[in-house]
Amino acid sequence: MGVPSFYKWLVGKYPKIVVPAREDDDAAGTTPRSAGEVGPNGVYHNLYLDMNGIIHPCFHPEDQVCPPTTFDEVFEAMFEYMDRLVRIVRPTKLLYLAVDGVAPRAKMNQQRSRRFKAAKDAKEAEMEENLLRDKFRAEGKEVQPHQTYELSDTNVITPGTEFMEKLSNALEYYIRSRLNRDPAWKDIKVILSDSNVPGEGEHKIMSFIRAQRSRENYDPNTRHCLYGMDADLIMLALASHELHFSILREDVLRQNQPELCIPLAKELFNTEESSRKCRGWFARVTEAAQGRSPKKPYQFLNIWVLRDYLELDLKIPNPVVKTDIEKLIDDFIFICFLTGNDFIPHIPSVEIHESAIDLLMEVYKQTFNKMGGYIVNMEKLKDKHAAYLKVSRLEKFFHELSLCEDKIFLKRYELRESLQRKLLRQAAEKEWNERNFDNMEENPDGPDMTAKSFSTQCKVSTSSADNSDITANTLELRQKLKDTLRNKQDLIKSGACKHDTIRLGLAGWKSRFYREKFGVERYNEVGKQKNDMVQKYLEGLCWILQYYFADVPSWSWYYPFYYAPFASDFKGLSQFKISFTMDKPLRPFDQLMAVLPQERHLMCTTKVLQRTDGKRRVFDTKILSIRYNLEVDTHGKRFLWQGIAKLPFIDEKLLITATKTVENELAVHEMSRNIVRQEKIFLRKSNTLANSATLVQISDCLPRKFPIDPANSKLGGWLSPVDENYTSGGFFSPIRDQEDISNDQTISFTFFNPEPVKIIPRLLDHVNKPEKTITESDIPKKPLWDTYPGFRPPETIPTMVEPQPRISNFGHGRGRGGAVTAETTQWCGNRCGRQYGSGTYTSRTDGSAWAGRGQYGGASQRQQTAWRPVGNGGGRSQPGQPRGCETRGALAIGTMSGVSLFGTETDAWWLPNVNVANLGSGCSSHFILFVSCVWRLQCQLPGMQ
Repeated sequence: MGVPSFYKWLVGKYPKIVVPAREDDDAAGTTPRSAGEVGPNGVYHNLYLDMNGIIHPCFHPEDQVCPPTTFDEVFEAMFEYMDRLVRIVRPTKLLYLAVDGVAPRAKMNQQRSRRFKAAKDAKEAEMEENLLRDKFRAEGKEVQPHQTYELSDTNVITPGTEFMEKLSNALEYYIRSRLNRDPAWKDIKVILSDSNVPGEGEHKIMSFIRAQRSRENYDPNTRHCLYGMDADLIMLALASHELHFSILREDVLRQNQPELCIPLAKELFNTEESSRKCRGWFARVTEAAQGRSPKKPYQFLNIWVLRDYLELDLKIPNPVVKTDIEKLIDDFIFICFLTGNDFIPHIPSVEIHESAIDLLMEVYKQTFNKMGGYIVNMEKLKDKHAAYLKVSRLEKFFHELSLCEDKIFLKRYELRESLQRKLLRQAAEKEWNERNFDNMEENPDGPDMTAKSFSTQCKVSTSSADNSDITANTLELRQKLKDTLRNKQDLIKSGACKHDTIRLGLAGWKSRFYREKFGVERYNEVGKQKNDMVQKYLEGLCWILQYYFADVPSWSWYYPFYYAPFASDFKGLSQFKISFTMDKPLRPFDQLMAVLPQERHLMCTTKVLQRTDGKRRVFDTKILSIRYNLEVDTHGKRFLWQGIAKLPFIDEKLLITATKTVENELAVHEMSRNIVRQEKIFLRKSNTLANSATLVQISDCLPRKFPIDPANSKLGGWLSPVDENYTSGGFFSPIRDQEDISNDQTISFTFFNPEPVKIIPRLLDHVNKPEKTITESDIPKKPLWDTYPGFRPPETIPTMVEPQPRISNFGHGRGRGGAVTAETTQWCGNRCGRQYGSGTYTSRTDGSAWAGRGQYGGASQRQQTAWRPVGNGGGRSQPGQPRGCETRGALAIGTMSGVSLFGTETDAWWLPNVNVANLGSGCSSHFILFVSCVWRLQCQLPGMQ
């Protein structure tokens, strides 16, 4: 599951939670490592790999000149990837490999939406590519033909496909190979949960951890490391209440640096083999080292440090109940659900890139005592009718949050309108410049030369190689296609941005929203629509809460709307009764038919599923609800990829009925792809668990489950023998050019987790707590998004001080706020108009001031203001200085009666740099205004000539 922008926000606010992962000098792993040897990052007992975070970067890497073109090359790349992770962490007890299996229905809708949008984008890309190829052909430029490989369609990374079955076999070979040949693996146990085991990879891992920590002999000081790129892993780790927990991930923030155009290695395209291995011409060139990709940096995110941050940042002043950090963390996880995830959309006024989590935390702290305590109680998670959720407290929280809605929507609307005007103006200026200066000499160092210099350098570096012109033309074609598609994604720049008919934040916005999105206008119809959405959203919050802390409460539940209700709609929550019916997951082929577009069925499923009865397909559009003209709602979005795919929801009963009509016609190898499996455990025969009496007993008995003896292993659960389908004493390699295992010293069993037990939402007894390193000074204080003008917070905030005494001969201006502003970095810490200190003033870039009413603000009021930050002569800010920021020695004038010094967004008016201390006591603020302002007044001041 993904939570967009969450990781960037988290690391930006709590930087000490991450530390770089250290690697020893032998990064290639050529030096043998002994079992139990401590690595450069300390001791970790268990390493868990969320395999989809490995499959995707190896399947379609973005940093390789020649990416893989066959399944075998993907598997080899994955083996290298996993070897490096194991060398970094060096687990001493357990390695757990989890591949995404069939997902709950709530997630399946998101998968379906993503795949349909990708299919639509692929069609448009193909059309653009064909147009460019025709253009190049007309210009006499020859390019490489576009070729199709095994890896042309990423949809094969879905349970039930031939690729996923081959992946399962490849992973088993990898495990057996390393257990046999790598000394560092000698004493560890390896569990494989492949794509035929239902559930998302990270949730299968967390189910394993929860089951193990509920055992009596579990070691509370077990050190866990979980690798994966999804931000929800952080929430899952917090929800486990395991203290010694780290998330290992690529340092994407450090990697996302601008790419430099560099010459291609001369040897890169001089052989047919190199050209064949490059997947079409979609390779990105970032390193000229013979096609090798640069080494990616990794980092650990330490959960125990994050807990320390949250304990301080969520500190409640004078709480009405005893402070409990475990319950605070549970509430933090819960309110973060409102930012949206793979199961429910975000509350419309809550966007992470607008610092929404800061807002949620601030509202939570200010409302805690009003609510009467914590929102959720995880100790009651197994109780019926959602007793773990205090809906009366949640309703109060939503009420306080709703007070910010109008202000957030209004600022968002105005910023979008301003940005749209700015981009359209820039586009017009660019078009004018290009039309009038075509014959001028281009600046070789200019920003628009990237693609051209890239192509030029490619030509120079490949001139001595065969087909160098074709290679350069192909790269030029690829760059132009990439630019064209990127421009089309930008709805504002491409001119595809539709007129905003809803105008959130302006009077009557809610009525317009329900009319436009749901076609309802009458009061009773709107009320019913709100109720239905609120009830299902509340169910969704409860569903996710159980999914995070326990297990899937229902495989068939899903949120049946494209949009979330507004915070102000959450009223009367006690009337809703929440319960779930536990059922079974869909089978792999059911999911394939549900999430894939029709044009992808033939490539990813079986011929039987494509069978026709006469003129009618078995899976017709009625069953799959396929729309060929996919509607994407881009309201409020800048980029097309952010839009909501309005696909009809699958009728699950019709789907299952249809698949049952053809399942008897499946071949044997196809049936194996459509069954439900169990995890398998692998270990060397010399392992103490393998030598235990339990396993000896298992190997001589009929298939059945036997409990693992806790005296022989710290692992809990049951084992069952498996029917090995390979030659006794050996294991054949499923990958070309990989050696067979001739003398296999490993043994495998089917593994079953301990039975579900009571949830333990707290630290276990006898856990060793690390020394706290976070203090109050480490908690950043910054303004909330809706309390300052513009996209980014100002560096300094003007704070009003007492006004100077008036001088009689300058009294005609009748100023009400002629106060001098002192430079400060202080910000009002409260919300939307309510201030910690009196006199705090906030200005907007368009000359108006944000002034809220009530604790969390109401409507924003425009006030005529006469201050602007000081620049060095002119209306532009200095580089790196946000507009609306104060600079040293600046002078600001407060609200004036009858005077407006408004500047336009691009033509701000600034006050000269005046040293107030040198003006003398005889000067009032009105005199300063008189001698320093530019004469652009909407009405003149009387008496001033």
